[in-house]
Amino acid sequence: MATIDGRPAQYQITQKNLREIMENRGREAVSKVNEYGGVMEICRKLYTSQNEGLSGSQADIDHRRETFGSNVIPPKPPKSFLTLVWEALQDVTLIILEIAAIISLLLSFYQPADDDEPDLQEEEEHYAWIEGLAILVSVFVVVVVTAFNDYSKEKQFRGLQSRIEGEHKFSVIRGGDAVQVNIGDIVVGDICQIKYGDLLPADGILIQSNDLKIDESSLTGESDHVKKNESTDPIVLSGTHVMEGSGKMVVTAVGVNSQAGIIFTLLGAAVDEHEAAAKQKKKEAKKAKKAASGKDEITNNSHGHPQGIRSQTTVDSITSDDGGEEGGKSGGEGGHGGKEKSVLQAKLTKLAIQIGYAGSTIAVLTVIILIIQFCIQTFVIEQKPWRNSYANNLVKHFIIGVTVLVVAVPEGLPLAVTLSLAYSVKKMMKDNNLVRHLDACETMGNATAICSDKTGTLTTNRMTVVQSYICEKLCLVTPRFSDIPRVVGEAIVEGIALNSAYTSCLMSGQNPGDPLQQVGNKTECALLGFVNGLGKNYQTIRDSNAEDTFTRVYTFNSVRKSMSTVVPKPNGGGYRVFSKGASEIILKKCAFIYGQDGVLEKFTRDMQERLLHQVIEPMACDGLRTICIAFRDFVPGKANINEVHYDGEPNWDDEENIISNLTCLCVVGIEDPVRPEVPEAIRKCQRAGITVRMVTGDNINTARSIATKCGILRPQDDFLILEGKEFNRRIRDSNGDIQQHLLDKVWPKLRVLARSSPTDKYNLVKGIIDSKVSVSREVVAVTGDGTNDGPALKKADVGFAMGIAGTDVAKEASDIILTDDNFSSIVKAVMWGRNVYDSIAKFLQFQLTVNVVAVIVAFIGACAVQDSPLKAVQMLWMNLIMDTLASLALATEMPTPDLLLRKPYGRTKPLISRTMMKNILGQAVYQLVIVFGLLFVGDWFLDIESGRGQPLNSEATQHFTIIFNVFVFMTLFNELNARKIHGQRNIFQGLFTNPIFYSIWLITLVSQVFIIQFGKVAFSTKALNIEQWLWSVFFGLGTLIWGQIVTSIPTRKMPKKMAWGRGHPESEYTEAIRLGEERYETMDNDKKPRAGQILWIRGLTRLQTQLRVVRAFRSTLEDLEERRSIHSLHSLRSSRSHPGGMSTSGTMTSQGLSNLLYPPGSNIQTGRLIGTNVGDLKYIDEDQRLHNNQHIIGINNKVEYSI
Repeated sequence: MATIDGRPAQYQITQKNLREIMENRGREAVSKVNEYGGVMEICRKLYTSQNEGLSGSQADIDHRRETFGSNVIPPKPPKSFLTLVWEALQDVTLIILEIAAIISLLLSFYQPADDDEPDLQEEEEHYAWIEGLAILVSVFVVVVVTAFNDYSKEKQFRGLQSRIEGEHKFSVIRGGDAVQVNIGDIVVGDICQIKYGDLLPADGILIQSNDLKIDESSLTGESDHVKKNESTDPIVLSGTHVMEGSGKMVVTAVGVNSQAGIIFTLLGAAVDEHEAAAKQKKKEAKKAKKAASGKDEITNNSHGHPQGIRSQTTVDSITSDDGGEEGGKSGGEGGHGGKEKSVLQAKLTKLAIQIGYAGSTIAVLTVIILIIQFCIQTFVIEQKPWRNSYANNLVKHFIIGVTVLVVAVPEGLPLAVTLSLAYSVKKMMKDNNLVRHLDACETMGNATAICSDKTGTLTTNRMTVVQSYICEKLCLVTPRFSDIPRVVGEAIVEGIALNSAYTSCLMSGQNPGDPLQQVGNKTECALLGFVNGLGKNYQTIRDSNAEDTFTRVYTFNSVRKSMSTVVPKPNGGGYRVFSKGASEIILKKCAFIYGQDGVLEKFTRDMQERLLHQVIEPMACDGLRTICIAFRDFVPGKANINEVHYDGEPNWDDEENIISNLTCLCVVGIEDPVRPEVPEAIRKCQRAGITVRMVTGDNINTARSIATKCGILRPQDDFLILEGKEFNRRIRDSNGDIQQHLLDKVWPKLRVLARSSPTDKYNLVKGIIDSKVSVSREVVAVTGDGTNDGPALKKADVGFAMGIAGTDVAKEASDIILTDDNFSSIVKAVMWGRNVYDSIAKFLQFQLTVNVVAVIVAFIGACAVQDSPLKAVQMLWMNLIMDTLASLALATEMPTPDLLLRKPYGRTKPLISRTMMKNILGQAVYQLVIVFGLLFVGDWFLDIESGRGQPLNSEATQHFTIIFNVFVFMTLFNELNARKIHGQRNIFQGLFTNPIFYSIWLITLVSQVFIIQFGKVAFSTKALNIEQWLWSVFFGLGTLIWGQIVTSIPTRKMPKKMAWGRGHPESEYTEAIRLGEERYETMDNDKKPRAGQILWIRGLTRLQTQLRVVRAFRSTLEDLEERRSIHSLHSLRSSRSHPGGMSTSGTMTSQGLSNLLYPPGSNIQTGRLIGTNVGDLKYIDEDQRLHNNQHIIGINNKVEYSI
């Protein structure tokens, strides 16, 4: 018989048996477990030990994976490059361009029979087909670039996701030792230690539990926490949250065999069928031309059918089948419910609408003027009859007008936004900021307030007991055990060793002489260190008192602020209850205390007050966290004064009665030093106009001391320090309801909130965000590490979770994870956020200057000489190449400390400031004067042949080539000016710290030289001589000198209306939606657009489509009149709304999922699917991918953005 590590290879229980067990709940589950002999017998049949766990040998682990499966849900294979190419070709714009290319090629050999215009020159006839070919080449370039971009994004996202998953570990027992293993390495038979805040990575059966409560809403939709224990409900499932307590479980199902995995497997199998049905419905709706009803029908029939739901390499992550390339914080419970869209998104939406209006107006005027001119000249003055060829003239005029509109739209802006955010996110990882939601990056640049935790964020989280009060004696150093009365000393040592999580321990450093490493809860580690300092070994006590022998454990939570453990005494001598917690709370429950020489005394009210004022408050004023340790005995026989006699088993559920009349053993003062870099970081925040508030559970004196050391409080400041109770009293009315006007009287001066609960933190954050006291509404960042911090993290504009001390639930609710739990990393996030904002502003300043000049040149040129000095192929170079390269150059600027020397922008400050508008208009004036000077007198000034009035399709002239070259050179040198947006004079500062910028600048310069000298027919250029090149460089350098003159103009004297892009999130977002196509359904405010498409949020979809369609026709039809090339192809693909239905909140109802998984009449049963939400499942629609960032399997430490 085959063996593995000396035991039979065949398990005594099958995967089918385990699945039958896991499909039950409550008493039914207990009965089912007992059918197999109980949990101990199941462990034996799985060849595992409840105390020792698995052996950990690789052979055993591999065999278990082979038999029961791995803790992964196999992802769909990534799309091949050719598949992505084919998908890119499906874009409507590209299809039109392909057709246009074919038409252009055909028309290049056709001339109307009634055309009396001069024949084309023989050479020009030979090259007439070049425009059609140029369109095809452009389509090819766009398709390949799009496909490569998608391919690289998916590949990079998967690599980043794997890195995050590798950092998610879980505590299991192997070989008798508790070890941290990657969740993907967990196998059936593993003994997992579960604790408060965990997100369970697999299904299992409880072996032992202490006051365990689980949030199963991700599977059942029920919001109430479910009590779990071995006797009433021992089944725990993957993807559920541990909200309270601790315990151990044996893993019985992993990966696709877990209950959550079964759901996703079935869901994935059903996707293709329902997608096909949805597409068919959509076709039928289109044929019927009933858009509204068809849309509803599709929505109802495909509700809850995600596209390509998949998991990455471990159970704890579900991403889109394209690698999660698009993302952002979404609505519903799973996302940031109730959040407005980001500040930058709101401003860009507003700006896009303004640009669209301005461009449309000029375009219409251009078309009207050209047509009127043509009609008057041809039919009135020359009195010619109508010819068929005149239709081409009218089409040409229309296309010129649309060209003006095309040039008006800054097409490179979305790329600049995406590049800047993606570049920043990548760099922020090196600064210990793991960005989970891309928009959080730029939002952080607008932050006006930070609500920070104390422990671990402002402090080192390396705690040490530095003072103790034992038997009415205050010790400033750790006493020796022999100096303490024996009965008191033993009780203190046992109370600390046993009444703390066994996962908290002290481990030896890697090198001899290194300080002990604190593993687990840092406060408990400090107390364990105190035991070692007394000369005792806490591990010896733990070894003789196994955790599963405890009668009851009242675990720490934010309400109790204490922990208590009921330990049975040996030989049936009763029970001892150990309690530890915040000194004020525990002392109120104490009725006795050990006095001098260990004499037991009654703990009177006067003694309590004296201890509070003489011991605890001085400790707190020194910044120490005070912890009280106490106990209580329950005895079956005769009871002493501080003991309780019992006849029957005490009612351990009556916590209030059990944890009362305690005997105080000692009070200790724990020091958690302020991080040395924090005071300077807070000073930087204050200089940057950001208010830092400290929200802590410590008492008010400790909080005041730490806040003073950090610099949050200064002696001369008139600020508020409140405890949670007083805070609630001030913000609530007589009915106990929170009133915003009352909150508005408190938060502006509040700097420290002590003894606060997570609910207090949430109320504070919500109150600040909703307040309209300040002119520019507050943008709030919050830090959190506990499970109950989730609501505050979600409500905040930016939520920071602690990567080290934070629970899985807190990380899931956050936008950014601080991998070093350090406040100074938040300051770096502010710098990067402001840098993103400035990078976008720099690109806008540069791009809008180009667009303003190009629009006016095209408009005036068309009206004055009935031709555009800038040819279509030249526009292609300006728009497609320079926009892309400029966005890359300006979006990759590194942040500087100067970013923290100004106030936040806030929600309503215009994106284009008066200074920027001054620079844009100032440079535009200079460039227009030069261009029009060259257009009208340049031929005379430079002694060259004029390009004005040239016949159609004639050879390129040096005159118009110089205009094109000078325009490009002015634009290139203005790119240097655009690097500064706040009126700085030294435009070269930091230039050579950004190699990307100057490399791209030089590449563009060299490319321009090549185009001018060798472009010829393809680019409508003629080679220039050295003198003409020097003039081009001279006019280009003039922009730098002119820029200094413009900078000297006082900005404050300019009208405020010159600022553009003022953000009004709600109203402007509504307006943007209203401008969208009818087929786009109104999005819920909770659903925020993806960062890479923020310019075109619904509002400019129709506009973009029109631009690209007309561009295609221009390239096709203009061939009849004039040899030109296509214009810019560089634009974002319009988002298509989901053909299938989804609820407006972005969640799938359990009924919807049940109908999907279990059609009426099916007998499939995979656990309960009840309630309103089933895991807030992440689902993907056709193009609006990643609508919800929650899922039902494992931690969602996902990085949801495009790279």
